[in-house]
Amino acid sequence: MLSRLGALLQEAMGAREPSIDLLEAFVEHWKGITNYYIESTDENTPAKKTDIPWRLRQMLDILVYEEKQQAAAGEAGPCLEYLLQHKILETLCTLGKAEYPPGMRQQVLQFFSKVLAQVQHPLLHYLSVHRPVQKLLRLGGTVPGSLTEKEEVQFTTVLCSKIQQDPALLTYILEGRKTVGRKEASREATALPREAAGVKNEEQPHSKAPDRGAQGARALSTQLPAETEEPDGGTGESNLITSLIGLCKSKRGRVALKAQENLLLLVSVASQAAATYLVQSSPCCPAIVEHLCQLYQSLPSFLDPADIATLEGISWRLPSAPSDEVSFPGKETLAAFLGWFDYCDHLITEAHTVVSDALAKSVAEKLFVEILQPQLLHVSEQSILTSTALLTAMLRQLRSPALLREAVAFLLGTDQQPAAPEDSPHTLGGHLVRHCDHLSDEISIATLRLFEELLQKPHERIIHSLVLCHLEGRPYVARGSPEPESYEDTLDLEEDPYFTDGFLDSGFQPSVKPPPAPVTNPDGKTAVTEVVNSFLCLVPEEAKTSAFLEETGYDTYVHDAYGLPYSLNLQVTSVLSRLALFPHPLIHEYLLDPYINLAPGCRSLFSVLVRVIGDLMQRVQRLPQLPGKLLLVRRHLMGQAPGRQLDHQTLLQGVIVLEEFCKELAAIAFVKFPPHGPHLRLSEPPEGHV
Repeated sequence: MLSRLGALLQEAMGAREPSIDLLEAFVEHWKGITNYYIESTDENTPAKKTDIPWRLRQMLDILVYEEKQQAAAGEAGPCLEYLLQHKILETLCTLGKAEYPPGMRQQVLQFFSKVLAQVQHPLLHYLSVHRPVQKLLRLGGTVPGSLTEKEEVQFTTVLCSKIQQDPALLTYILEGRKTVGRKEASREATALPREAAGVKNEEQPHSKAPDRGAQGARALSTQLPAETEEPDGGTGESNLITSLIGLCKSKRGRVALKAQENLLLLVSVASQAAATYLVQSSPCCPAIVEHLCQLYQSLPSFLDPADIATLEGISWRLPSAPSDEVSFPGKETLAAFLGWFDYCDHLITEAHTVVSDALAKSVAEKLFVEILQPQLLHVSEQSILTSTALLTAMLRQLRSPALLREAVAFLLGTDQQPAAPEDSPHTLGGHLVRHCDHLSDEISIATLRLFEELLQKPHERIIHSLVLCHLEGRPYVARGSPEPESYEDTLDLEEDPYFTDGFLDSGFQPSVKPPPAPVTNPDGKTAVTEVVNSFLCLVPEEAKTSAFLEETGYDTYVHDAYGLPYSLNLQVTSVLSRLALFPHPLIHEYLLDPYINLAPGCRSLFSVLVRVIGDLMQRVQRLPQLPGKLLLVRRHLMGQAPGRQLDHQTLLQGVIVLEEFCKELAAIAFVKFPPHGPHLRLSEPPEGHV
């Protein structure tokens, strides 16, 4: 009896809440919205002070509740069918475009976002949803600083979330105006191709919907301006993409960041077909790179390379410059550019291969070739200096393999020819190599820093074009010369062309006597201990000062080198140290082996150092109180003593830099080949191997 009574009560309760009640309530709320436009005469009352927001919330709640009550999953209920059949979303889109009452666009965006997010039934495949979504996208993301930016980015976030759930949607949404135009031409209220998978045709509702509210909607349509379709531009304009890129430019950090995350999501989930469409038929790549170029061209014409170098670690997730750093003109603009460049690099890393390659090529063509290259080749020293420093900063940010490949091709060419000016004078790399020995020390330093940054990038073409192509075949080694019987036969200072008689007559001698014949292992190669000692003994004892102070290391002097007399010397030695670290036998032999038998007219790093030290010591030999002055200069460079201008200070700094450089080379040789480990290997590697 009790169970029967319960069943009867449930039937009675179900009878009191038929689906037609929900539909009547839904239509009543829609009718209330349309009646506002028919009856209201106050055009200044904001939308949020009317009952429109409340009625839209009620309509949303009804749609969500109705879906939960549906017995068959995936079927559209009467209220949803009414929404689709009577094109309510299209009408709302028109109201939002008219911005009547004021703030209506904000309400419409919120309603669209919530409906698409909370209603589980697939909606974007319906033309009566797809079409107003496209129109609403066209309303936003075009004017920076829009009052509805927050709602616009929320709307695009929902769309991107739906695309992530069903990547096939991307192509439909990207088609934008073309798809809308084709569907409107047929005037068929049918769903897009996905409809065939089981989505009901919106012209065939489960039950006939009452027409209450339809009369009000028709009356409303007579009071609103007729909506006209803009002609298709012929390029398959992607409104979602352009809207996102517009929002990426927002001054509101959270809005811009969310838009960037959404755009990143789109290019990473794209299928092969969607990726091809993005590249060939959408403004995706051109719009991204256009913004990059605009940011670059907005930079001040004068930027100090030292200021540019201070902005390290700029990320697209946090593009603003750290507030605790020293301010300089153009700092925020530079941070914005480097932040967007980092974002482009991240996009290229994460995107589908088709999009990645196209975007990298677009950056190379529009920014590197069309804008940066003329500045690097300009006759103006300021143009060369600033553009070189900016290119160095970009290389420092660069991580993606595709963009690195394009940057290497831009700097060094696409073939395997040397980048030296005498071999390929018309390439950009040739000009940059010449800039390393420019009349302007500032340009020389900036270019050397560029190459130092380039040498740290993981691309085999770099070291091959800059160095290995000149060493292959070992042309610097004398052919057919017998192995020397003793060290004195090859390192007699009186016969060495790089030592002048004046140097020997000055009284300066190497720190130790020339060592005996170098110790060799069974295959005749020089032991590393002999290599280390050779570099350590280059600077005479009278000129050494490092022993008088606490050991500091080479990096101490690099720290404050930007504005000092000795920065060029430091940069040269820094690049050479970077090269010496490469684990290649030819590089090791040429830069770190003092005992190679050089071919006529050839020089090695060691032989050049011998000549430079000889010349330097000859110049400083007559300076009074040399050891004390050297010690004072060293303390000053280390920041342990106040700066005081001394006579011949540049020469004194040169002695200290050379001493530290020789110690650095000795350390590199020691680390690469420890005393009890392998000896120098001179066999050539396979072609192209680094």
